[in-house]
Amino acid sequence: MRFHPPLEEGRLIRRYKRFLTDIETVTGELLTIHCPNTGSMLNCMVEGGQVWFSRSNDPKRKLPGTWEIAETPQGRLACVNTARANQLVEEALRAGVITELNGFTALKREVPYGQEKSRIDFRLEYPAGAAYVEVKSVTLGFDGTRVAAFPDAVTQRGAKHLRELAHLAREGGRAVQLYCVNLSGIDAVRPALEIDAAYGAALREAKAAGVEVLAYGVCVTSQEICVDRRLDVLLD
Repeated sequence: MRFHPPLEEGRLIRRYKRFLTDIETVTGELLTIHCPNTGSMLNCMVEGGQVWFSRSNDPKRKLPGTWEIAETPQGRLACVNTARANQLVEEALRAGVITELNGFTALKREVPYGQEKSRIDFRLEYPAGAAYVEVKSVTLGFDGTRVAAFPDAVTQRGAKHLRELAHLAREGGRAVQLYCVNLSGIDAVRPALEIDAAYGAALREAKAAGVEVLAYGVCVTSQEICVDRRLDVLLD
């Protein structure tokens, strides 16, 4: 996925009220832009660090731009726009990059399903039946390791999705938890037990129930982002 028009560069002043970010562009312009990330963004930003943002010319928008990429305290690049994860995964699915899910005949997004009235990110149709794919965007990294972690804050919603997938798998359906690791310099992903032990337990239970757990990494630059490799998932 290439950015059109190209992203603009700046430096981070502060993120506040969850969805607001103050930045200074390379030309010295001070802007408040939208932060499209509901998580804590732990280890994902540093004041004074580089940021890249997309600018909007829509006069109906309250804010002139959207924060897309951040420089992390570890010097990595992170795509902080969580809406990009599903776009990247769909692009990768259609290109055959996620080999475990190749061969589908139709792709549907945001399909209602489950006992707890959820919506699945992707329902893939195959001659033998459907696969339900839940996508999570991962941006949490740490110093001295190439292992990312999820989640970056307690997520009851994430645990709910795992319960839904586990029930589907127990009933004989194909259920997939896919981590899209939107962070450079990463080789593997793990549950962040130190942040949300309940989510980690739900992930292990889902795996035991037959849910497929996959992780894919991205190549991220200020010009483009694309899913390009499978990553290890560390559950122990």
